[in-house]
Amino acid sequence: VQLQASGGGLVQAGGSLRLSCAASGRTISSAVMGWFRQAPGKEREFVAAISRSASTTYYSDSLKGRFTISRDNAKNTVYLQMNSLKPEDTAVYYCASDPGSRSIYNSGNYYYWGQGTQVTVSS
Repeated sequence: VQLQASGGGLVQAGGSLRLSCAASGRTISSAVMGWFRQAPGKEREFVAAISRSASTTYYSDSLKGRFTISRDNAKNTVYLQMNSLKPEDTAVYYCASDPGSRSIYNSGNYYYWGQGTQVTVSS
């Protein structure tokens, strides 16, 4: 499966962005999907994940309440709505697919990755 992330950009603190991750080559309906981010000089960190049916969502504790993950299996797309953005949210955001039966919080467990989209939040 190929994942294409988009929707990043430059936004002022307090603003919002909606990231999209479009999949091709294979349906994502059978896979858990996740978002991760990586800031310069830092390790890649878990942001959010969503179950196959979208019945369950998971968030980094530090982001809960500001970010919302969703999916549209008919469109083979996953979204990340980001509100009340802060300068510390600046990072490259990656979507990922299919950790199998392993922990969704560990980036090393995901089989497929998108190329990343840059989010920059100015103060």
